[in-house]
Amino acid sequence: MTDSNHGDIFNDDHVKPFMPPDEFKNNSQVNDDSLYREAQKDRYAFWNRMADGLDWIQKWDKLIDDGTSPYFKWFINGKLNVSANCLDRHVENGLGNKKALVFEGEQGDSVEFTYTELLKEVCKFSNVLKNLGVNKGDAVTIWMPMVPEAIIAMLACTRIGAIHSVVFGGFSPEALKDRILDSKSKILVTADGAFRRGKTIPMLDSAREELEKCPSIEKVIIIERTGTPYNKKDNRDLLYSELIAEVGENFAPVAMDAEDPLFILYSSGTTGKPKGILHTTGGYLVGVNATFRYVFDHREDDIFWCTADVGWITGHSYIVYGPLSNGTTTFIYEGTPDYPARDRFWELIEKYKITVFYTAPTAIRSFMRWGSHIPAGRDLSSLRLLGSVGEPINPEAWLWYHEHIGKGRCPIVDTWWQTETGMIMITPLPGVTPLKPGSATKPFPGIDADVVDDRGNSTEPGQRGFLVIKSPWPAMLRTLFEDQERYEVTYWKQYPGIYFTGDGAWKDKDGYFWIMGRVDDVLNVSGHRIGTMEVESALVDHPSVAEAAVIGKVHEIKGHAITAFVTLKEGVEGNDELVKELKSHVGKRIGAIARPEDIFFTYELPKTRSGKIMRRLLRDIAEKRELGDVTTLMDPQVVASIKDKYGEK
Repeated sequence: MTDSNHGDIFNDDHVKPFMPPDEFKNNSQVNDDSLYREAQKDRYAFWNRMADGLDWIQKWDKLIDDGTSPYFKWFINGKLNVSANCLDRHVENGLGNKKALVFEGEQGDSVEFTYTELLKEVCKFSNVLKNLGVNKGDAVTIWMPMVPEAIIAMLACTRIGAIHSVVFGGFSPEALKDRILDSKSKILVTADGAFRRGKTIPMLDSAREELEKCPSIEKVIIIERTGTPYNKKDNRDLLYSELIAEVGENFAPVAMDAEDPLFILYSSGTTGKPKGILHTTGGYLVGVNATFRYVFDHREDDIFWCTADVGWITGHSYIVYGPLSNGTTTFIYEGTPDYPARDRFWELIEKYKITVFYTAPTAIRSFMRWGSHIPAGRDLSSLRLLGSVGEPINPEAWLWYHEHIGKGRCPIVDTWWQTETGMIMITPLPGVTPLKPGSATKPFPGIDADVVDDRGNSTEPGQRGFLVIKSPWPAMLRTLFEDQERYEVTYWKQYPGIYFTGDGAWKDKDGYFWIMGRVDDVLNVSGHRIGTMEVESALVDHPSVAEAAVIGKVHEIKGHAITAFVTLKEGVEGNDELVKELKSHVGKRIGAIARPEDIFFTYELPKTRSGKIMRRLLRDIAEKRELGDVTTLMDPQVVASIKDKYGEK
């Protein structure tokens, strides 16, 4: 380690690159560096060509207006419609009978929509919204389980020019209320309930009191998914099935300016007013269309499965708009990976012949803990490409994913991006890029990313710094909804004219990016900066550990004392001897300064229903503070269990 003023020095000399298999490379969309060379020669000409891949009602006069940084505009005076690019044009081009959307429910029920059928459903719901007084620019909130109607509602909003605000179905009614109040939505589209591990979770009835505090809501549209009882409010609550039965199957798409708002997506901030991240129509669609095509090596016969929820940006970009704008078949599943059995995902891959599988490192580490014998019992031969999203993936999880799910023949696209970026920013191109386990590799063509120090200077190879984007990109957020000051301060104040991601990173000698996680997850231990992800990765590298979360507890001498919460692999017993062994293991991997002061074993880590580890709650427990909201957790009992154990120490 170096002096803390210069950051820690890293190297990847031990990493052996994985080359794209010859068969994959020979059949891929891109198998040389031509895209990189094109974008390097003229970044804006590259994006101009990417935009030509969409259908425009009116071509743009000017590609970008960057004179009012950080309020960039793309495709000036261009006009298009998102739903028309996702549906109509494929029907018109002879793909009407191709499967667009395939759904399986937790209970095994399933439904498929061709592009023609999905277009009809979207047109019908567009008519429903229009009949209820929804016009261009109005906000519609969608709070739904993972069912086709959620996607139909999203596409209908884009068809009529309404702004959709999708709220993750696992969020609490209070969180829903906050987002409705901020967006001033006129309509709520929701369900009576959701299925969750064999149980029915009430939705509408649980939100009844909070909806009374939302004066902007004029109508609530209810999908009767589970048969969960609810009290229907006269003159407000309407049934989706009845509304759909009364309208026609045609609705002409509204011409939208490229800079018209497309959607608001609220970040899951832990305190204060939620951040309403605003994306616009043209640039966003160009970005997700191009990245989907090249990152996932789009092929006509693909069955693409992104395991995210549509309530997150990953679901927006790579369940709905990226795949459908490319004419892909997109698959969605309502349930969890461990119900009714731990091979549920692999059963679905076998059943539907999934070809591209895109999931989170958190899920992969759970699969590892359950054991490689589980996927080994299913036929995964249809898979040709794997993806990782949501957080940096540790090398051990990458290697397990490659060996046990991809069988050593599927490249892995480890992707870095954010709700704010809208599209994948740092990623391999699977037919081109040699892969290094744990690295997101290089920026997508046309993306100007860098790692800089406190003064904004590019760091040397191996030196930790801050990940930034130095030039605008089409799918970038335009602002925070009705909060321009927060937008400027959060993303643009640190380095004027440069987008600050909030993530720490370093680059190796080959120019590969290694993402270290949020800079607010960097600990100061006796003057040394240590990333929580480094310690977590070292812990998970131990053969007994399935998953780990590391936080810093305030220490009056060291600044931070490292505290680790560890989930062990099945059959491994946690004891004092293993605690010593793990501390020693971290010390050997990183250095004595990174040895955890405390290690606690827990049967599970506190996670949201999307799989995100809630380190904030672990910090609250460590600091003996009152716990924040736990209603969005997959299993609230986990926190109580950890708190009880921590209190014994």
